[in-house]
Amino acid sequence: MTSFRIQQLPLSSLSRDGLLFSDARFSNWPVVYTLNDDKRVYVGETLNFAVRMSQHLSSQEKKSLRIARIILDDTFNKSVCLDLESYLIRLLAGDGRFQVMNLNDGITDSNYFDRSRYREVFAEICDRLREQGLFGQTITEIENSDLFKLSPFKSLNIDQMVSIQTLLASLLGDIDQKTSSTSVIRGDPGTGKTIVAIFLIKLLRDIQTTSLDDDPTTDSPFAEFFTSRNQDLLKELRVGLVVPQQSLRRSIQNVFKLTPKLAADLVLSPFEVGESDKPFDVLIVDEAHRLSQRANQPSAAQNKRFKAINYSLFGKDDDSVNQLDWITEKSTHRVYLLDMAQSVRPADLPIQIQEGLIEKARETRRYFELRSQMRIKAHEDYVGYVRALLSPEPPTKRLEFDGYELRLFDDVHKLRDEIIKRDSEAGLSRMVAGFAWPWKSKKDPTAHDIELDGLKLNWNGKAIDWINSANSLYEVGSIHTVQGYDLNYAGVIIGLDLRYDPGSKSLYIDRKNYFDAKGKENNKRLGITYTDEDLLLFLTNIYGVLLTRGMLGTYVYVCDPNLRDYFRQFIGT
Repeated sequence: MTSFRIQQLPLSSLSRDGLLFSDARFSNWPVVYTLNDDKRVYVGETLNFAVRMSQHLSSQEKKSLRIARIILDDTFNKSVCLDLESYLIRLLAGDGRFQVMNLNDGITDSNYFDRSRYREVFAEICDRLREQGLFGQTITEIENSDLFKLSPFKSLNIDQMVSIQTLLASLLGDIDQKTSSTSVIRGDPGTGKTIVAIFLIKLLRDIQTTSLDDDPTTDSPFAEFFTSRNQDLLKELRVGLVVPQQSLRRSIQNVFKLTPKLAADLVLSPFEVGESDKPFDVLIVDEAHRLSQRANQPSAAQNKRFKAINYSLFGKDDDSVNQLDWITEKSTHRVYLLDMAQSVRPADLPIQIQEGLIEKARETRRYFELRSQMRIKAHEDYVGYVRALLSPEPPTKRLEFDGYELRLFDDVHKLRDEIIKRDSEAGLSRMVAGFAWPWKSKKDPTAHDIELDGLKLNWNGKAIDWINSANSLYEVGSIHTVQGYDLNYAGVIIGLDLRYDPGSKSLYIDRKNYFDAKGKENNKRLGITYTDEDLLLFLTNIYGVLLTRGMLGTYVYVCDPNLRDYFRQFIGT
């Protein structure tokens, strides 16, 4: 039976000597509340709603809000209210109907007695709030959206929290001492590197701009950073978030448009950094392994821009200069988030340069690792298992992943049907593949790109935000549309670009069936010819990324019969 009630009233009707004393729980009981106008919403929790409202009503920022909703429940305690507050903040940010005015420093994810039962109540509360117009979508719809997945309002795990706390303390010290710094955060797929990057830039902006008298942060693990001293240090700070991939960059820009204190122009391409007429104090670089070295760029315009930036920054077009050098030249402090095993093209930043970054960060004690898996709901080391499967040293035995569905399909029609079924149940289920088929439909819209056992499919019709596009369920995404994104279920088609030799018991690349021109292009500028062994590393990295997109399950279809038999040893059908 529902035990909560939501009292809705005009904010202007609240006063300490009126309505707020009509119920004793308004002055001595844990409650959660929301305040909103037509565009903005604020979520809070307090043990004394009357006092808290008097603070809000004296705030320039909040006194113009119009509607208050107080969520009351006889069974609520402080832990429940903190959890519900965080839950509502995350969902409201993901819904996008309102701008969320909260800081992101107090989002908690602590366990407590009977939490699973309370979470059921939270869902009922959200349904009621949706009926009242505070939400525009269901919880499932929100949780499957980019706005939710890329929101700065995320609960951090211990790895992420400690990394941000330690990094921020070092960064503030470096700014105070007027010394430059380079930090590296390394993490496998699903450990939340992008979450950390977005959270960190929002936290810096919050410290810069928050009135210290308005929004107490005593319960926050970052409360110690909200001081007038730090605010002075960061007052004129120019920050930016660099994202090499176009699609992911656009998705994050859309999130920043809807987030107070952030803006789309804070999210930059490496080219925009190089072309900026002003230096940056702090640049946070997500997916830093995708920065480019001097190579033939995807377009003639980008080749021209690369050359112009080199001349602008260094007075000549030196082929040894890469985009990492641009970022170093244009910033005082740099934070790189990377995973060397996710470099997928020869033009990506060379492994030895990434290793050099890590070594430098270790020497200065500014190296951090994210180890906790947030994406993939498997209790074993799924990422390590997949990477071993694609390496010269395969797993020693088949593993089963409790709570996670890893299945090998012998029929691509059944894989497609299962993905469509999962999408209807859980949402956000898509087919992805290696670039083992030419992109015929780009020039001929009537053509089909992929034909397997009578099944005709096309590559992704959109390069940007393909996952959420109208036809994506019936198309196949490439590495360039899904790297950095989450799916609930991924249907991975491994084409004839990757094969298996039973005699040597080894994987090999079939160049004639690998159709990503930039994925196998030699670097004439640097005089580098890529061997099959070099390209195999990029190809296995690509499939490693594709096989780690699914949060709840991964379905696999393998075109090469020998490779399928090899996979059958390690993946159940």
